[in-house]
Amino acid sequence: MTAVNKKTALFETVAVPRALFTMAVPTIVSQLITLIYNMADTWFIGRTNNPYMVAASSLVLTVFLMAGALSNLFGVGGGSLMVRLLGRKEEGEAKRVAAWTVVMAAACALGFSLLCLLFMNPLLRLLGASDNTIGYARQYLIFVVVIGGVANVTSGVMSFLLRNAGYAKEAALGLGMGGVLNIALDPLFMFVLLPDGSQVMGAGIATMLSNVASLCYFLWMFHHVRRDSVLDIPRRIEHLRPESRKNIFSIGVPAALSLFLFDLTNIVINRLSASHGDIELAGIAIVQKVERLPLNIGIGICLGMIPLIGYNYASGNRGRMRAFFTAARVARPGRGGGQRAALLSVCRSADRRLHR
Repeated sequence: MTAVNKKTALFETVAVPRALFTMAVPTIVSQLITLIYNMADTWFIGRTNNPYMVAASSLVLTVFLMAGALSNLFGVGGGSLMVRLLGRKEEGEAKRVAAWTVVMAAACALGFSLLCLLFMNPLLRLLGASDNTIGYARQYLIFVVVIGGVANVTSGVMSFLLRNAGYAKEAALGLGMGGVLNIALDPLFMFVLLPDGSQVMGAGIATMLSNVASLCYFLWMFHHVRRDSVLDIPRRIEHLRPESRKNIFSIGVPAALSLFLFDLTNIVINRLSASHGDIELAGIAIVQKVERLPLNIGIGICLGMIPLIGYNYASGNRGRMRAFFTAARVARPGRGGGQRAALLSVCRSADRRLHR
């Protein structure tokens, strides 16, 4: 069955600045909300005046980012291939790619969560947990990664697919809703429902529930847009063409690796900080969250630009594709030269790949 995609005008005919604005602005907002709710956990935990709790949550954040690498693997890889197939008018294969991507992401997330459960103590010790922090870290890890890992990864992948199908506002709404819910639930679980000393567990429960809520939203949205797009709730593991699987991983693995290497630098920083003490580890954790602000703005522009470029590259409209690069280079994420340089580097790297 061929799906009718009502969003093709956004990719094909809408003015380039307007199309980029439509895709990038909601993505930037969702990136900032995600950053804010990650900072909110640290802020609420910091209200306890217990540096060991802050240090413990920062240790688990690195594991949380590892799960995010799985989202990049399937979300960027599958979403990129899906929009290129739409550009070539191969809607049947695009539909199968979208369904396969969601199922495989959920399965890999489940495996990752089980591994974290089985090797929890060695993993936390490797990341730098001390006797003062490991108990709090276990509480946070169980709810955020072990129980909530599948919801976190799957909702992230579904947001990529929804955005690449042209539903940037809907994708941003799902992520933003989860972030706002997390901020609202943090004080409820940390300071009202759970006893004193369980604040880290309360923050973990709030994050887990917000991710589950986002997953429920994306499942509903996939069902809602099924008649107007190639997206639908997957019901089985689809059979893909061999080249489709290869294309998913050829794009997804570098995307996952980039986030993994970023996470690896955080692990090294945490280990070095932990060698000086848990209080020093708590301090550097706060700085690491603040420094992500300009980075997330640049990421939002690039994520909004990728579907537009992929579609026009596959459809053969190279002039429009290059116009999106020009528009994205003009769209400055801030006045800082470092931010513009980082964005230009990402765009030029993508440009070189497309011209190979």
